[in-house]
Formats: sequence, structure tokens, C-alpha cells
Amino acid sequence: MKRLICLAAIAAVAGCTSVKVKPVSSIGPGTEVCIVNNPKVIVEGFVDVVRDGFSRHGLPTKLVNEDAASTCDVTLTYTALRSWDFAPYLSHAELRLWKGGIQIGTAEYHLRGKGGWSLTKWQGVKAKMDPVVDQLLASVR
Repeated sequence: MKRLICLAAIAAVAGCTSVKVKPVSSIGPGTEVCIVNNPKVIVEGFVDVVRDGFSRHGLPTKLVNEDAASTCDVTLTYTALRSWDFAPYLSHAELRLWKGGIQIGTAEYHLRGKGGWSLTKWQGVKAKMDPVVDQLLASVR
């Protein structure tokens, strides 16, 4: 019985992070990616972290409004949600990469149960999203 209680306590404290990625394979280094601005996202530093991740993989980016996205060959759309527990933190994010109107890659970060009692839920956007962007762009060399 003590083991069961201990395991339940560990599960509650640990929380669960879900990362689902369909890596992109149809773009090469040097391809400019237009990031379509999502004004509804209020997660501080989110776009900067994503741009840094793309740069790390040799993909330059530029931020564009939705009406200018049609002039770009490769675009990235995103959403990010924050939750609050004494302080705001990133609890969900989605990245969708498009080429010529066809989705070529996706990545999703999600804190199940909004992180529960886990102290890692307050990690910064960079700590949460860098691994997600790296998985999305793993084949870009």
C-alpha cells in the first residue's frame, strides 16, 4: 500500500509532458521560412525562441503578417497558450510548417494536466521549445 501511495505521489509531482513531432524532410539549409505572426499569442519570448531554433538549423526566418504569407514558399504557423499557477508559464504550443500550401511538418508541446505539481512547468520557453524545434528540423542539414 505504501508503494502505491508513493508511486501516486511521484506521478502527481512529475506531471506529464507530451511532445508529438512529424519531422520535416522537404526543405534544405538556407531556405527562408516566413513565420506568420499570430497576434493572439501572448507567451513572452515564444517567437524569438522559435526563430533562434530555426537559425540553429541553418534556416533564416522573417516575421510576416497573414496577408503577406502567400508571397512565401515556406511558412510556419504557430499557437502557444500559457497557464497560470503563481506565475504564467507555457502549457501548450503547436508549430505547423507549410510548403506551397501543403503541410510538411508539425510539432506539439503539451503539459498534461497543466503540469500538475511539477516544478518544471515553470521552465522557460527556451527549455521547453528548443527540443521540440530540434526534433521538427532534425533532418535539415
